[in-house]
Amino acid sequence: MGGARKLGSYLSPAPAGTGEHEADLPSRPEGEVVWCHATTRTHADVALHLADRLANARPDIHVLLTGAPDILPQEPASVYIHPTPADTSAAAQAFVSHWRPDLCVWTAGDLKPAILSAAHRTGMPLYLVDADEARLTQPGWRLLPSSSRTALRRFAFIMARTQGTETFLRRRVGLRDTTIRVTGALREESKPLPYNESDHEELTGLLRGRPIWLAARLHVDELSTVLEANEAVIGMSHRVLLVIAPADPDDTAPYHEALKASGMRYITWSEGSLPDETTQVILADTRGELGLWYRISPICFMGSSLIAGAHGSDPNEPAAHGSAILYGPNIRTYLAAYSRFAEAGAARIVRDVHTLAEAVQRVIPPDQSAAMAHAAWDVATQSAAVMDQLVDAILTALDERTVT
Repeated sequence: MGGARKLGSYLSPAPAGTGEHEADLPSRPEGEVVWCHATTRTHADVALHLADRLANARPDIHVLLTGAPDILPQEPASVYIHPTPADTSAAAQAFVSHWRPDLCVWTAGDLKPAILSAAHRTGMPLYLVDADEARLTQPGWRLLPSSSRTALRRFAFIMARTQGTETFLRRRVGLRDTTIRVTGALREESKPLPYNESDHEELTGLLRGRPIWLAARLHVDELSTVLEANEAVIGMSHRVLLVIAPADPDDTAPYHEALKASGMRYITWSEGSLPDETTQVILADTRGELGLWYRISPICFMGSSLIAGAHGSDPNEPAAHGSAILYGPNIRTYLAAYSRFAEAGAARIVRDVHTLAEAVQRVIPPDQSAAMAHAAWDVATQSAAVMDQLVDAILTALDERTVT
């Protein structure tokens, strides 16, 4: 989001419940500041996607992200990071006085009455997005019903996850005049990656009619599992083609060694080779071309998910390109996203050679891969539509503030 964001990884050292000195904080950036408060790790991811969208629309917009330290990203170059200040008048006032946000986007629930009150007093628009009745009716609601109701009335605009949440806000909270839209869940976006059209056209012609599957961002320690699974798949479908995109394209020596030892006929994409009818594996060892391989492959196994201690790879990537998704059990970083795709029938979990081979064989028939890919696309499209509404609302509000 531009060079001004050099302090994006700042984390306040002040413990919860204490005040902060302005001298301890990074300077407020020039331009407009949109403050996003995340209540979950998923919402923190959403904030990063929102930051990218806003920067594309208007480069002078900066995003400040708050939340509990354990859900905040560690090195986000695109946003400023600040743990949620203590929910006291003094800490809240110090926070808003320093950052002077132009607009606040609060996610889901986790209402902080003192913080929202301080923000409201500045006149900045307050938006509640991904509003969820379940999060708004946690025990704190029953203990402090008056302050919670007052906090909810601070919001000028609310995006509700469900019709039931809107009904709750209208009838039980009494939000008669607040603008509320029922949008569905707000999630991180699925963005198509760039690709070379001429390469895509040529490969599509060469590989027409062949079953293809992709192992994307594959860790070297997962290579033997994938190659053994491919041998089993070849036994059932002899024309199948496997594309391997290494997690680190700059270190492919182990991949070459394993492929040679496997006896499979393979080509190396960086060498300018093209597949023929006898090619069984393409080693896609160039950076910046995953968009091509996602488009070529109707089935994708997302790597860095089978080995112990791994955190997974972003399933939004294959979803954005119409690919059925397979993944291993070690996906901590993207657990919520994989769960969402799995619930929609767009993704299947695998655990070893046998389950990976079985899953590929099951999904290879075009009708099966197409059904999963369509489900993934539906989830991705819904996420994009909700994000579009939020971005439009923010830009409109900022334009109105500029005019007034």
